[in-house]
Amino acid sequence: MPREPGHRNAAPAPVYVIPNDFIQTLLDRVDIVEVVDRYVPLKKAGANWVACCPFHGEKTPSFTVSPTKQFYHCFGCGAHGTAIGFLMEHAGKTFPDAVDELARDAGLTVPRVERPGEREERQFHDDLSQRLATAEKFYRARLKESPRAIEYLKNRGLTGAIAARFGIGYAPDEWTALEHAFPDYQDAGLETAGLVVKGDAGKRYDRFRDRVMFPIHDSRGRIVGFGGRVLDKGEPKYLNSPETPLFSKGRELYGLWLARNAIRDADRVVVVEGYMDVVALAQHGVEYAVATLGTATTPVHAQKLFRLTDNVVFCFDGDAAGRKAAWRALENALPILADGKNPRFLFLPDGEDPDDFIRRRGKAAFEEALSGATPLSDFLVAELSVRHPPDSDEGRAALVAAARPLVSQIGAPVLAALITRRLAEIAGLTEAQIAPIVQAPLAPRGRDGSRDPRREPSRGGPVADDRSGWSAPGYVSDDLDAGRAEPAFRPRSTGRWPVRRAPSLARQLLQAVLLKPSLVREIDIPATGETTPDAAALAAVVDQSARSDVAPTTAGLLQAFAGTEFEGALAAAVASAEEHAITPELAESQLREGVARFREQDEQRRIAALLALPLDQLTPEQRDLIARRLGSGRVATRTTDP
Repeated sequence: MPREPGHRNAAPAPVYVIPNDFIQTLLDRVDIVEVVDRYVPLKKAGANWVACCPFHGEKTPSFTVSPTKQFYHCFGCGAHGTAIGFLMEHAGKTFPDAVDELARDAGLTVPRVERPGEREERQFHDDLSQRLATAEKFYRARLKESPRAIEYLKNRGLTGAIAARFGIGYAPDEWTALEHAFPDYQDAGLETAGLVVKGDAGKRYDRFRDRVMFPIHDSRGRIVGFGGRVLDKGEPKYLNSPETPLFSKGRELYGLWLARNAIRDADRVVVVEGYMDVVALAQHGVEYAVATLGTATTPVHAQKLFRLTDNVVFCFDGDAAGRKAAWRALENALPILADGKNPRFLFLPDGEDPDDFIRRRGKAAFEEALSGATPLSDFLVAELSVRHPPDSDEGRAALVAAARPLVSQIGAPVLAALITRRLAEIAGLTEAQIAPIVQAPLAPRGRDGSRDPRREPSRGGPVADDRSGWSAPGYVSDDLDAGRAEPAFRPRSTGRWPVRRAPSLARQLLQAVLLKPSLVREIDIPATGETTPDAAALAAVVDQSARSDVAPTTAGLLQAFAGTEFEGALAAAVASAEEHAITPELAESQLREGVARFREQDEQRRIAALLALPLDQLTPEQRDLIARRLGSGRVATRTTDP
């Protein structure tokens, strides 16, 4: 039996920062092969070790662990990371726990440092959390004194035990009921915590009045907010805490703290839309349900859920509003998908919510409905076909155009390829024809919402992507592609091999500094002038390496940028180097050649700009530069008109 929720706020654990330099040292001491082999049996394959990927189902090994780079990468699903990342993603450990385990293995003590202001910020959060815990205790006590609220819960089929487990309470129908819980009702912290509202002329009153109260917990079990439901007819039906320093509805899920163990045991989670749905499902034995908090499912929500289980069922009403909410959930889940993850969608009969369904039909019927839920791929294709009926060329073209911004976001390469094949069949095109259209990333939007057509991917043909671990033989150099974002995935087609473009200068330099980070302190690496993810990642890595007090390592740099906007570019660069057998020695040679080539090209651009100027506008130094470059003491130039 879990402890009462109110007790979880008693003594929050201190939050410390683990210095990045220590992470670099730690990853230099551990052997990622030994770490992974504890969970996944590895086999030697040349310089690396391989296995069937633990993150998605496969029969032929595509999961590679590199002892030299201290990095793992799956060429099938794109999973990647360091020893720390593997313990987090595969073993489900938190970052501090993963670091602690590896440090114990290496015989190191983990230093923990507070950032400036960290103690004050933590105390501020603890004070807010304590206020919320006090309010929760007050609401629970008032529930026992309200026959009307108790009768409401009984009519909804809830027992006292389930109400106690979820910490359900009641906010009295009074303007300042919380005066009885807090001696200082004028405390500004009550307003910051979202419990009290400051109205006109400074008058204060309770935010929640005459509502059944549902405490909302974060991943540490702390109460961070409340949801209140009206007892009778009234608006709004549900009222949530406002955004506060502790609470964000786009980050939290109701019931997740209590459902964690049940989710792991059942190996699935069902996402519903209301607090009462979660509580009613738990009342009937379905304890692995969570609810969004008055907002669509966000990418943060989806990421939290897929860390707990591979099987997520989004459950909605079958009406238009329910299908619209389901579509939003689909859109937000696409970027964080990995092959092996199974998002599904369950649409209940019109007029029924999960609470109604399970009370009328029981647990067995509900779980049978969950088992028959629609896979994301089926829902996506079916919904596009409804919106754009493929009964004409124009309809099929509209369907493919609508699919493009969706398929291009899918983070699961195999799933993206399979959906692409289905779309090709519907559109009457070959995979080779449709892949460059639906899988090419869209150009970033400008501030006015428009797209720059110059930054759109080429439609000349498919391009293999280094991140997928697959490439075609041969290279075609195309300087115009230097600023072009790489597509997420390119499947093999039954036609001729696609053409693979040469890596940009930024990609080559990025690979080199990742494979041999010490070069950053030996060579002045220039900014390439490219506006690509590789160029941005290169600048970040150079800056990080220059500021580090310890010698940077490949694994240390990858871990330092895990979870940031640069992670994808770094992982793709290392995976590409692995695929093409680029050694640190070769990388150093490429780096020196690349820097020399860049400086040569940069000087050529400067010369060209100077030659366009009249002679009398040039300085003596500029004239000497032109003379040296052209190999003579004289330069044919123009003068300004008299």
